Amino acid sequence: MGVAEDPVNNKDATQNLVDNKLGEAENPANVKEIVAENPIDDKGRPEENPIKDMADCLPDEATQILKSLASEWENVLDANALQVIPLKGAMTNEVFQIKWQTTAGETSRKVLARIYGEGTDIFFDRDDEIRTFEFISKNGQGPRLLGRFAHGRIEEFIRARTLSASDLRDPSISALIATKMKEFHDLDMPGPKKVLLWERLRNWLSEARRLCSPEEVETFHLDTMDKEISSLENELSGTHQRIGFCHNDLQYGNFMLDEENNSVTIIDYEYSSYNPVAYDIANHFSEMVANYHTETPHVLDYSKYPDLEERKRFVYTYLSSSGQQPSDSEVQQLVDEVEKYTLANHLLWGVWGIISEHVNKIDFDYKEYAKQRFQEYWSRKKHLLSSDESSHDNVTYINGEQAPISIPGEKPANVFRKLKKLFGLGLFRSKH
Repeated sequence: MGVAEDPVNNKDATQNLVDNKLGEAENPANVKEIVAENPIDDKGRPEENPIKDMADCLPDEATQILKSLASEWENVLDANALQVIPLKGAMTNEVFQIKWQTTAGETSRKVLARIYGEGTDIFFDRDDEIRTFEFISKNGQGPRLLGRFAHGRIEEFIRARTLSASDLRDPSISALIATKMKEFHDLDMPGPKKVLLWERLRNWLSEARRLCSPEEVETFHLDTMDKEISSLENELSGTHQRIGFCHNDLQYGNFMLDEENNSVTIIDYEYSSYNPVAYDIANHFSEMVANYHTETPHVLDYSKYPDLEERKRFVYTYLSSSGQQPSDSEVQQLVDEVEKYTLANHLLWGVWGIISEHVNKIDFDYKEYAKQRFQEYWSRKKHLLSSDESSHDNVTYINGEQAPISIPGEKPANVFRKLKKLFGLGLFRSKH
């Protein structure tokens, strides 16, 4: 059950490990319970599979912080008797529900422990993330920070359920998401309000090239990707764009639904920054093709991408949530911008997948994921952009699918053999 053997005897020493408790969190008895990222079974009930040996997943520093927190809760029977339950669906960090048995007739006490994934500091600055977390928490937009340790943190646990992939297609839930997204974008985050998208994309590309073999660089066109990024930036950047504080990772697992109050909370702000709001909406639409709770979580099904009616409905709700009814032309303009920004999403998360394949130990086929994102970029680019300066017009197709490689003068059969040798036959599974 994850019961610690030795009680914490030096509370002062342990308390020094609990860093920057915020507001009400200084009184742990008042902490709200937030059910975040909880996996569900086929009947919609939470799955709970406690780990018997905490040493396998939690560092000692985290365990001491957890015991210190629980020792201040009057209704916890034994602060040292904590259960550690891994939560599924995370691709950047390892996430655990921590719970304690409480006095008769009361629900268990719970918090969330987040262990940062190996090598993920490549993607974002953890100090910036914590500052964002604190600001959003103080503005009532998410869970509170309860403690920090060297490679992770302890968060509040909200009584709500994590959305599933299918929830994103529910019109009523989608409307809640659109409204909450507009509220999030309107946050007045301290610091420079500078678009980060293009700088981040170039930095990640540089890191991907450093980590990849020459063959991988050629396979994924990383050697000429700078041109694609510059072309996109020139095409998409404009003075008319709405810039807001964007989440940048709006997959279903980062939305919590409180069904009693009919409200949505956005969680996990690691990738958050100022960006065009069209990019954030495009990210959300692109995530509708994914289901990270299947036996093949990396496989994307683009037949599930929202149709034009769904996209217009979402954008209309987003724009009208501030109290003013948008015109048809305003809705159409933002819908068009969003579609173009799906291209930037595909490039960014494709590069992310390549880097993650080299640095992250989580069980996820990052390379196959990257391949699908790049394929979607190349297949949609000419349709969405007014000008196409791509140097990859001669793209190879295999079994009707676009292969992420083009070698001048090489026959398709040779391309197939090279890809097969590099990735194995699994590369050519249909993404549907």
